[in-house]
Amino acid sequence: MNDFVQALRVQRWDDHRYYHHSRINQSLHFVSALSFLVAYAVLWFDPAIAALIAWLLAMTTRQAGHFFFEPRGYDTVNQATHEHKEDIKVGYNLRRKVVLMAVWALAPVALLLDPTLMGLIEPAGDAIGTARQIGMAWLVIGVAGLVLRTVHLCFIRDVQTGLVWMTKILTDPFNDAWLYRRAPLHLLRGELIDPMHAVHRR
Repeated sequence: MNDFVQALRVQRWDDHRYYHHSRINQSLHFVSALSFLVAYAVLWFDPAIAALIAWLLAMTTRQAGHFFFEPRGYDTVNQATHEHKEDIKVGYNLRRKVVLMAVWALAPVALLLDPTLMGLIEPAGDAIGTARQIGMAWLVIGVAGLVLRTVHLCFIRDVQTGLVWMTKILTDPFNDAWLYRRAPLHLLRGELIDPMHAVHRR
């Protein structure tokens, strides 16, 4: 158990120090974390709406921070190139995220082109029904993305790495809400890049 907890700490620490230098990205992660927490609560009584919250608000803010605001030049804090960080990324690096987001974006198109999804579901009767079906499709995509990468990591790394990563992803909203709670204040003070003092101290 101690090994599992330590491995979780390492994955969280590496994710923070390598991929969250931008205060804008951190602030967007704070918004994303709060949105995911709302989605977690809604999931218990309305999975479709929870998935719409998770993908439309939580995931878009989270990934926008990575794609548009995170620096991609040489990381002087960690003395690593962007390419190196992408190669050692445990979970979804930017290339894998592009694939995942493309699948997410194409799901509503597939439903509009074939409302029965090749006979798998009953066609929605109205716009609200269609939105709920899109939500359920996105829920399936989210679960599949989590499970497939976890299984993949179990094979290419080891079982503990896969399970630690899955635990990290599921608990990221709680961790990020706390870790990046002050990021909006830093941003309002004009600090665009986190000086990463904690990295320098290690």
